[in-house]
Amino acid sequence: MRIIAGDRRGLHFEAVKGNNTRPSTDKVREALFNALGQYFEGGNSLDLFAGSGALSFEGLSRGIDHAIMIDRDYRAIQTIQENAKKLRLEEYSEILRLDYQQALKHVSRLGIQFRIVYLDPPYKNEYLPLIIEQLITLNLLTPDAQLVVEHGPDVSLLETYGALTCVYDRTYSISTIKIYEFEDENDDATDK
Repeated sequence: MRIIAGDRRGLHFEAVKGNNTRPSTDKVREALFNALGQYFEGGNSLDLFAGSGALSFEGLSRGIDHAIMIDRDYRAIQTIQENAKKLRLEEYSEILRLDYQQALKHVSRLGIQFRIVYLDPPYKNEYLPLIIEQLITLNLLTPDAQLVVEHGPDVSLLETYGALTCVYDRTYSISTIKIYEFEDENDDATDK
């Protein structure tokens, strides 16, 4: 695996060994970051199911200031730590072994808001809508936040959650990528 763009472009990193994680392919990551706008002017990111940390490291390489990477699997945490060191991104990374519920409580207590949130849980799950609602309820998203959701064919998500609206919806093989953003209140205004 490798970083596709940004100041760490071309650097390689490791996937988590074993069958417990499903890393996003370079093709899917490239399409995803093209849809997000390629590069960022700072901000924090949160990855609740980080795996190898690929999405967070790509975001850091493209201008995100600080990434919090969460996983409950010990091998994933070890891999993320090794990758952060290999990519020289340790000082920009916070790596925590928690489940998503503990993680949401933790970041809420810290009062952090996120510019990008990545949700790429194991494909057979039913809690994605709940996580999206909690992100809104706990006020964890900045006004310009982008919420990236990768899911399998068995998951059905709404087009809107509160003021979050799906602005990107593409399927790549068995992976569907959705990006949600806050609806711009000025979009409804008409020029007179």
